[in-house]
Parts: sequence; structure tokens; C-alpha cells
Amino acid sequence: MSGQGSPELDVDGRGLRVVLVAGSWHEEITNGLIAGATRTLAASGADFDLVRVPGSFELPVVAKAALDLGADAVVALGVIIRGGTPHFEYISSAATDGLTRVALDTGKPVGFGVLTLENEQQGLDRAGLPGSKEDKGREAAEAVITTVRAIRALAR
Repeated sequence: MSGQGSPELDVDGRGLRVVLVAGSWHEEITNGLIAGATRTLAASGADFDLVRVPGSFELPVVAKAALDLGADAVVALGVIIRGGTPHFEYISSAATDGLTRVALDTGKPVGFGVLTLENEQQGLDRAGLPGSKEDKGREAAEAVITTVRAIRALAR
């Protein structure tokens, strides 16, 4: 599993406003990602909101709007499962490139919790559900809070 060797982060979200932006495809997996991110943000003391969008393609524009409207960070959550057409590559690339651009254009962190999968089982293994091997929603939330703190430390 790719989560082997992942760092244990000291996550303090007090005083931060974070927006979770989540797609709606593959509901069971997406809801697991949301639950993991929500648990992490609540435990960290961050103030957070959840905004749902149709799919992963819409994540970048809503993430940018949230950051432009004052959020300190965004956690983007989505699920893209490979099919029999090039659609997977186009959507995966658009979501990844778009979220990277949002982070660089705004100077604010975007936690990347978009799963790009070969099959549904890979998502179930990573969604933080009972029996999952990983919790990518938690990891994305931890990463974004830690990154906000790192940027703020540079400003001192």
C-alpha cells in the first residue's frame, strides 16, 4: 500500500477556516473520505464547512472560490475510477492540474484527496471505511493543516 512510511503529523487547526470540497460520484467511497477529513478537522480544532459538487472536474473552480472568499485552505475530495475510454485520463489530469493551479495562484494549500483508481476495491481500501487499509480523507486534512502552519511559519 502506498501509505506505508507516511508521517505522523502534529495537527493543530485552531484558528483556521478550512473548506472541504467533495465530488458526488462513488458515494460510499466519497462519504468515507469526507468522514475521515471531517473527523481530522474537528479533532484539530479547525473551523470547517463542506461543499458538494457534481464530480472531480468541478473541484478546482469551487476550491478557488472558497480560497478567494477567505478560507485558509481547502481539502479536495473526489473519486475517479478508470473505465474503458480516455475519460479517466482527462478528468484525472484536469482535476490534478486544476487543483495545483489553484494552490499556486492563491498561495494557499489545497489538500489533495482525489483518488484515481483502477477499480472500486482500491477506493474502498483507501476511504477510511471499516476494513480500509488507509484513510486518504484524514491524510489530506492533516497535510493541508500542516502546510498552512508551514507557510505561516515562513512569514514570521
